[in-house]
Formats: sequence, C-alpha cells, structure tokens
Amino acid sequence: MAKTKSVPMRMCIACREMKPKKEMTRVVRNADGEIFADPTGKAAGRGAYVCSADGCLKKLNDKKLLNKAFSASVDPEVYRGVEEDVLGDKKN
Repeated sequence: MAKTKSVPMRMCIACREMKPKKEMTRVVRNADGEIFADPTGKAAGRGAYVCSADGCLKKLNDKKLLNKAFSASVDPEVYRGVEEDVLGDKKN
C-alpha cells in the first residue's frame, strides 16, 4: 500500500483560515530584524503567512497585521512588497 504524503497547512494571519502552505505567501523576520517576503518559503527566521484573497491583503494593510505578528514596526515598503508578491503569484 502506498503512503499518502501529508500536505503542510499554515494559517493566514488575516483571515485565520488553514490552507496548504504552497498557496500562501510567507513573510519572514530574520535574526537581523529585516522583514521581507520569502517566495522560497525556506529563509531562516520567524514566519507569518498570508493567503492571496483580496480581502486578506486589504486587512493586512488596514490593521497592520505584520506589526502584530512580528511585534515590531514594519516599514510600509514591506507591505507593498508583500502585496506585489501575492499579486504576482495570482497571475501565475
């Protein structure tokens, strides 16, 4: 009998829904305190995940959810970079 491979699930910080990791965009804070979108999903550091739903992107920006997830002030450029990354994934 063949083993079924488990699919890693992650929670979106905006809508709080569990979704497959591959469908989400990871934002990471590394040891130096830099916060950036991680398209590979493998960068070292604390990660937070955002799904590609339009409502989630709006909520992420309006409520400054990355500030809460990382307990740090996050530059607006980071929010724009995450939004571009999520919207780029939607087009592909």
